[in-house]
Amino acid sequence: MKDISRRDFFKLAGTVTAGAALSGIDGMDQTMAQAPVIGSADMTGMRSSVGSKAKVYFTKHIDANHLIELYDRISASIYGKVAIKLHTGEPHGPNILPRDMVQKFQAHIPDSTIVETNTAYEGGRFSTEKHRKTLATNGWTFAKVDIMDEEGELAFPVRNYLRLPEVVMGAHLVNYDSLVVLTHFKGHTSGGFGGSLKNIAIGCASGRTGKYQVHGVRPGVLPGSDEWTKTKAVKDDFMENLADSGKAVCDYFGKRIVFLNVMRRMSVDCDCAGTSAAEPTIPDLGMMASTDILAIDQACVDMVYAQPEKERHDLVERIESRHGLHQLAAMRKLGMGNPHYEIVSID
Repeated sequence: MKDISRRDFFKLAGTVTAGAALSGIDGMDQTMAQAPVIGSADMTGMRSSVGSKAKVYFTKHIDANHLIELYDRISASIYGKVAIKLHTGEPHGPNILPRDMVQKFQAHIPDSTIVETNTAYEGGRFSTEKHRKTLATNGWTFAKVDIMDEEGELAFPVRNYLRLPEVVMGAHLVNYDSLVVLTHFKGHTSGGFGGSLKNIAIGCASGRTGKYQVHGVRPGVLPGSDEWTKTKAVKDDFMENLADSGKAVCDYFGKRIVFLNVMRRMSVDCDCAGTSAAEPTIPDLGMMASTDILAIDQACVDMVYAQPEKERHDLVERIESRHGLHQLAAMRKLGMGNPHYEIVSID
């Protein structure tokens, strides 16, 4: 194991200056284009004073053994009944995490269960019955999958919220002592990118209430309808809703939550898009792990921006057109983590 300097990190990923990465982002303060902090390009524009840095563990390899090794670096606080939150995807989705990799990972964590929630939109995971059929179709048959809103929902408070004082989650979330957030890092239609924050903010929210809260729409409105389009939260408002919802989950679990982001098959579209997801135009980059949700999502965004223009263009355009970087700013405002990090390679 070795620490990687910022220079080596960006050399590993490809090179781009912080100023270039941030140029052309609508509404961003020009001060963000100053020299980046050690360990990261500051995408939030909210530099903290010089001090501690979160550790983000990294490997360029994407396989079960390296995923387990990453987890073992951050798992000291995980105990008891463990929920593994991942996106199991719409039917036949081409970009979801490899089932054999997840199977070996899940088997490594004692008393663990994969958890999901139903969707707000009509699709293969809209109802519990449809959801279970999709789970079988996509090969999630090696272990129990707990659909957390199958038997109801519960409101979780958000301390010092930005927009949402509470968010309704799947009721089964309280059945777990610890949460392992296993995320396929990629683009997202509304969020710009989907990292660890999106995985818990939308992924733990109940399908009939919580997901509507995050999208800023009253429950019962049909996704894609005129009312949905006219009233849904977009750009900065949506990112702040995401942060509030994610904070509700983080507040509940405290130190008993860890984050792993897998940077493979990074389409501009979420795994919710299923077979209609755009083909990725950026190469697979590796995997990261941290106990800090802001640091890990920041590090993944930084690595995307560090790629050559031709490779990063589509995903960066998706992030910037949705104001996706405001996810990071909102988490910083809520004190959810540290934007200053150091990369620790396990390779």
